[in-house]
Order: sequence, then structure tokens, then C-alpha cells
Amino acid sequence: ALMERTVLDARDGRPVNAHMADYLMPVNLDVHQLEAHFVEEVDPHVNPLGVKGLGEIALVGTAPAIANAVFHATGKRV
Repeated sequence: ALMERTVLDARDGRPVNAHMADYLMPVNLDVHQLEAHFVEEVDPHVNPLGVKGLGEIALVGTAPAIANAVFHATGKRV
């Protein structure tokens, strides 16, 4: 959602970038540097293997950050 932009033709108002060839996909350079800290502790209540997921945790703040940016820009909560 942060990289999408609709470009309209000035003559008739039709979208000129309404196909996947112009769709911008985020790449590594679009993401800020991340610092991960691993806390080694055993949690026997997680699952039988005692393992936890790793990738989801780093993305927890993305949606609130976007919502707050919209609020600061417009004064309205989303």
C-alpha cells in the first residue's frame, strides 16, 4: 500500500498504470535496517518441540506505524 500510486490520463481520467507491469514491488532497499536480539529461554508451553516462529515478530509495528502516519498527516484516525 505504501508504494502504490494511481496515475490518471489527463484527457479522459482513465488509469494509465492499471496493469502488473507497472506495479512496484518492495525490495530490500525499501526496508529500514533492522536489529534483532535473540533471547535464549526455554518455553515448554509453546508447542511440543519448544520452538517459536521468528519472521512474524519483526512486522508487528508496521500497521500501527502506517496508521499513526496517516493520523499525523490528516488528523483523522484510520
